[in-house]
Amino acid sequence: MNNTTLKAPACLFDKVKAHLEIIYPGLDADTLARKAITVFKPMHDSVDDSSCVSAIPLWSEKEIALITYGNSLVEEEKRPLRTLNRFLEEFTHDHFSIVHILPFFPYSSDDGFAVMDYYTVNPSLGDWADIRKISDRCRLMADLVVNHTSSRTRWFENFKKGRHPGKDYYVTVDPECDLSQVIRPRTTPLLREVATPDGPRYVWCTFSHDQVDLDFKNPEVLMEFLSIIRHYLDNGVQVFRLDAVAFLWKEACTTCLHLGQTHKIIKLMRTLIQAHDPRAIIITETNVPARENLSYFGIGDEAQMIYNFPLPPFLLNTMVTGNSKGITDWLKTMPDTMESTTYLNFIASHDGIGLRPVEDYFSRQEMTQLIDLMKAFGGRISTRALNDHKDNPYEINISLWDAMKGTIHGREDNFQIERFLCAHTIMLGLKGIPAIYIHSLLGTENDYERRENLQSNRAVNRHIWNYPDLCKKLINPDDHHHQVFFALCALLDKRKQQPAFHPDAGQIIFNINRKIVAFQRRPNKKSNAPVLLCIHNITDQAVTIPRKDLPEQWQRTGVDLILEKTVQLDTGLNLAPYQCMWITMTK
Repeated sequence: MNNTTLKAPACLFDKVKAHLEIIYPGLDADTLARKAITVFKPMHDSVDDSSCVSAIPLWSEKEIALITYGNSLVEEEKRPLRTLNRFLEEFTHDHFSIVHILPFFPYSSDDGFAVMDYYTVNPSLGDWADIRKISDRCRLMADLVVNHTSSRTRWFENFKKGRHPGKDYYVTVDPECDLSQVIRPRTTPLLREVATPDGPRYVWCTFSHDQVDLDFKNPEVLMEFLSIIRHYLDNGVQVFRLDAVAFLWKEACTTCLHLGQTHKIIKLMRTLIQAHDPRAIIITETNVPARENLSYFGIGDEAQMIYNFPLPPFLLNTMVTGNSKGITDWLKTMPDTMESTTYLNFIASHDGIGLRPVEDYFSRQEMTQLIDLMKAFGGRISTRALNDHKDNPYEINISLWDAMKGTIHGREDNFQIERFLCAHTIMLGLKGIPAIYIHSLLGTENDYERRENLQSNRAVNRHIWNYPDLCKKLINPDDHHHQVFFALCALLDKRKQQPAFHPDAGQIIFNINRKIVAFQRRPNKKSNAPVLLCIHNITDQAVTIPRKDLPEQWQRTGVDLILEKTVQLDTGLNLAPYQCMWITMTK
């Protein structure tokens, strides 16, 4: 295992104070630092502010995440969180080391992302005891919905009445203020007029008028969220997903994206969280162009993980076009990660397949072609407003299973399962930690009824399974849900056995031809584990790779770990449509 470690700061108090001095210049940073540190005591190996050093690995090749809602699986008269735990026990066993339960708090809209009470589990799902039971099984990832609250939270009710806490918790602006540069992923009006004892106020709503943005210029808001983080830690949360954090700090006449105070607040949170639990991790959810996304690593002192947002659209486009040039060129440009940082690789999630991360890579023709094909497969396109006042494509809303129905060449075909599994095999081999959405794990189709009932494009990929019905499908060998689930689980088992798939292991991208995605993974120098050649046919045609086109060191006899068969690389390589190989050389 790679010795990725965490080191506590030489002087915690000084480090926290330094962050706060930059976030809140002119305020009493000493008092704020003491208040913040007190929330997180006792500290790891130390109850004072002096330094302590830990050598605790953050991750290994065995790290694989499952993304799910608390109620993605339901049973009659059963708490959904208990049904989820039952599914983890009965079907997934130890395949997943991390489980991301999407917001499990009382909410008013946006499937949980308009939080009404951060300290309470939604009683329709279960309670904190149910959450802790899942956290006993694996590392629990939870959302810290940090940018905004529900308009029905107690804080906002107090805001409207001019009471504390809440009176000064929200961003208010003069509607005449210049907000023309603000970037946001919605087309609804940015400001909402609210009656208060002091007259009408205009509150900032990045996402919807039910999601009101918090004002982190007020340090009491930050202290409130530090208390929330501590509450999560006490209830088993180890991975903190900072939702929509890029929008956190607002300044007129700016884009209000990625501002310096936002980065400092994340660094402060990391400092305090790690002092309390050195194995805890921050992951930032920033669905923005790739270069902007990378900034959330800081200099190794900010998020330990960032979402690899370009991967879903790149991989989807690769699979439906049968052309690897785009993804190969992009992978070659991806910077290596610093110590104690890595990517969270995924293809699908509860949201759509974001298009903004590839705006600088896809031509207009490529984008239009992909969008038109996804519409043909039952998808919808969500848009966002830009300064051109047009609705611009923001994300594709479709289940990944249906997105893989066919290609641009023949539309729907008979290779849906093979194409779907090939995409996941590529993702599982890439540098980083892989995450699989539960509806990809289960091969769930588009839920048109839910989309229409909720009048939400995203609902098409947020199906709620009746657990007994799902179990019947999972035990039926002729059902595609069974075939997808067990094929993916077999791949997960094989991946976890290979140190070359450690998140910190080296990666080299090869440019063999446009029908192939190929890369090498090399374990840590201290490991005696084998190097792997990961090679994937991304077309619906058989492909032959001549020996001369293979990397020089891969022209002898090897073993394909997926099929567990010997392969004669010295005579070239033959791959069936969508066949994938993880090859290690024989001695």
